[in-house]
Amino acid sequence: MHLNLHSPERRLIELRIEHADLNALVDLACVSMPLDQLMIQRLKKRRLALRDQIVQYELSSLPQEPA
Repeated sequence: MHLNLHSPERRLIELRIEHADLNALVDLACVSMPLDQLMIQRLKKRRLALRDQIVQYELSSLPQEPA
């Protein structure tokens, strides 16, 4: 499968990878630096924003059904 560098499918893959990376980073930060709550909250907020973007891309890529 050849994906255009600017295709919505490729962007969706990039967002999913970044979301997974943030999941791992949040888990690590909660264990290794539990006192830095501000940083953990910022990471979680960014992770949530990425999840929202992923959902938007998924919804926009669904074929439109006739009414």
